[in-house]
Amino acid sequence: MDDVTFPIGGESRYFTAPDGVRLHARIYEASGDACPALCLPGLARTAMDFDPLARALSEGRHGPARRVVAIDYRGRGESSFDPAGVYDVMVENADLLAVAAALEIGRAAIVGTSRGGLHAMILAATKPEMLRGVVLNDVGPRLEAQGLMRIRAYVGKLPKPGSYAQAAAMLKDVAGAQFPALGDDDWAFFAQTTFRPGESGLEPRYDARLLRALETLDLTQPLPEMWPQFEGLAHAPTLAIRGERSDLFSAATLAEMATRHPNFSSTTVPGQGHAPLLRDEPTIRLIGESIARWTAGAG
Repeated sequence: MDDVTFPIGGESRYFTAPDGVRLHARIYEASGDACPALCLPGLARTAMDFDPLARALSEGRHGPARRVVAIDYRGRGESSFDPAGVYDVMVENADLLAVAAALEIGRAAIVGTSRGGLHAMILAATKPEMLRGVVLNDVGPRLEAQGLMRIRAYVGKLPKPGSYAQAAAMLKDVAGAQFPALGDDDWAFFAQTTFRPGESGLEPRYDARLLRALETLDLTQPLPEMWPQFEGLAHAPTLAIRGERSDLFSAATLAEMATRHPNFSSTTVPGQGHAPLLRDEPTIRLIGESIARWTAGAG
């Protein structure tokens, strides 16, 4: 596999968190006044993950062109690390609200991958008027311990590859069984969004201390569930996306979600696990058309 990299769109902007930490977001501007989209990544993921989707939404490929804001949580991407290395979901939620306020975003469609979906459910309680619609990418109110065990096995523990080609091969070796549908370009993109150039080869785009939060979980016991928070999304149309091979978000949980939400739809992405890359055209089209429908007439 050649050492392939992809141009990343949008404009980098920096913001200040309530406690002074420097935060980063990628802004994809658009003409017009369509309701913006706010993209929230997974635990150890970054704003770069959303580049294919953000380009499509901001260019108006599947509905009105809309501004897209993709956020790097503290300790990920271009945001500064937390000084104490403590990554708390409620602190992150306050961070993303600070970014939204700085950009004067009062209402938005939310696209949340994994941890980003948990943030969307929290926003239903902390800022319900903000939600014009929600896309939950491979996450729900019940998470499976098997998936968290797999994530805990590699976050902060992968060796540093010497090139993006090596990184892509390593990621394919680690996650290929979950993602048989991915082609070489997908693995190359995944490598680029996972690693960045460092002093001695490539290094992860996240603070390795993220592992601390996972290490405190007792995965031999039932995990806390978030059904009340999910039901708090009842006022916001919701699309759930599940990777066919996901070991974190089960088909049974997806089915139960459909019985607990009055305006709920779902899709399963074939040949992908946790979490779908949101890079394939059918999924991008579905998200774009869903957001366009939810936000029709709303700026």
